Amino acid sequence: MALREKKAEAIRMRKEGASYSQIKEKLKVSKSSLSLWLHNMPLPEKRLRELRDHNAVRIERFSNTMRLKRESRRAEVRERAAKDIGKLSERELLIAGLFLYWGEGGKTEPTSTSLSNTDPTMLRFFMKWMESLGVPRDRLRVHVHLYADMNVRAELKYWSETLGLPLSSFTKPYVKTSNRSGLSYPQKFTHGTCNVIYHNRDVSEYVLMALDYFRSEFMGEGV
Repeated sequence: MALREKKAEAIRMRKEGASYSQIKEKLKVSKSSLSLWLHNMPLPEKRLRELRDHNAVRIERFSNTMRLKRESRRAEVRERAAKDIGKLSERELLIAGLFLYWGEGGKTEPTSTSLSNTDPTMLRFFMKWMESLGVPRDRLRVHVHLYADMNVRAELKYWSETLGLPLSSFTKPYVKTSNRSGLSYPQKFTHGTCNVIYHNRDVSEYVLMALDYFRSEFMGEGV
């Protein structure tokens, strides 16, 4: 189609209410050409609203399509990862827990082993790891950090049920004077921060010396 014919067709489509994007897609012309040809042919407000509404539906449909593709892809990746990992042996659980503790665990108190986090799944793994070290669940203690605008009783009930520990295992929670609603990322602290602690010198020394062994294995190897 010659340029003159494209211009005539663009004007015809515009009179019928076509958007620049629709005309571009059909005629394969640049937006600058359309701006030159159609600068004196604005669309009525009613048609603009129709196009905006159609565009919103199209965007939502596209977003849903991409979300389904992403979920399908991640499900396949998760299945592959699950096959690669398999069931953790006692040794693998020990090593995984040590690396978790190396990165996230509390190391300032030499006679305690503790993990503080907002993720209940990570804390449940920590408790499972502690059990593998011979720590009885009823010897664990829990300390929760909350914000002033949070329901203390409801949050303690949440952590008790989530971790499977009785309220008798909980110490008095620390309630900050600031509000959770004032945080930049309040969704990260939906239930505050929970600290699971075991007070025992022997277990703490074992964990710390195991980490010292890891350090000696990798020290000086340029990793």
